Amino acid sequence: MQTTFDFEKPIADLQTQIEKVLQVQEKTKVDMSATVNELAEKLEHTKQDIYANLTGWQKVQMSRHPDRPQTFDYIEMICDEFIELHGDRTVRDDKAIIGGFASINGQSVMVIGHQKGKNTKERQYRNFGMANPEGYRKALRLMKMAEKFNKPVVTLIDTMGAYPGLEAEERGQGEAIARNLLEMSVLKVPVICIVIGEGASGGALGIGVGDRVYMMQNTWYSVISPESCSSILYRSWDQKEKAAESLKLTAEDMLKNGLIDGIIGEPMGGAHQDPALAAENLKAKILSDLTELTRKDADSLVAERIDKFSKMGVVVE
Repeated sequence: MQTTFDFEKPIADLQTQIEKVLQVQEKTKVDMSATVNELAEKLEHTKQDIYANLTGWQKVQMSRHPDRPQTFDYIEMICDEFIELHGDRTVRDDKAIIGGFASINGQSVMVIGHQKGKNTKERQYRNFGMANPEGYRKALRLMKMAEKFNKPVVTLIDTMGAYPGLEAEERGQGEAIARNLLEMSVLKVPVICIVIGEGASGGALGIGVGDRVYMMQNTWYSVISPESCSSILYRSWDQKEKAAESLKLTAEDMLKNGLIDGIIGEPMGGAHQDPALAAENLKAKILSDLTELTRKDADSLVAERIDKFSKMGVVVE
């Protein structure tokens, strides 16, 4: 069953009308192509109008669509080969973060990303994409391995946040994320980070420091989710739409504020409508940047990366 959001109801209604007209045409053998074409044209205009004017909350909903491609999906679509690597060599293998060596058009890279899971069983297995400290330590181990073999790093971000459980805090959740921020800032190989779904808080930032940081068109990136922000400020989730607008969490807002380097386009209606096209756009951006970044020496990469993040949030009066 296809998921339809409230704001997509006019589109669904028109699609239903077209199906009914086609059924009548089939049953009566009367040519109704003019009506079908008129409705199809109206449908196209409605889609363009709705998807070109999505609010912050609507983009949050789009980023959570159950059919939206996840890290494994993109790996399958853009990589020629992928060898998954496991474990942080200290506690265990965190299933919420996956990673390994991959080949994209013959270019060897280390791909690391959050994996939420597609159904209830998978989501439980992957802890809904919320990583424990060992997940971030695994990610760091793989990044240092990539650095050792002089391979670029590509991270795909899609998480509701780092796991907030007591055991995660006991094992050093804050320290694990902070260490990743430090180590990624001085990694001597190119690092490309892309938000492919939800980019929440330190859970996203833990694999989000790179030479290039992008967001896909219908994603969000913020210190807190709209629901949590609403519950803190208004003591209720009812103001989540208002919170989403105030947080300025969309790709357009983030680009305007200089916090990301660009936006990767999606098919009309979201990446779940045409995953292959979404993957093609993602792959093109990665290959384009790898061509540019691999020409730079390690010292230049690190200096430019540190300078880029140091400028964020600075205000001169």
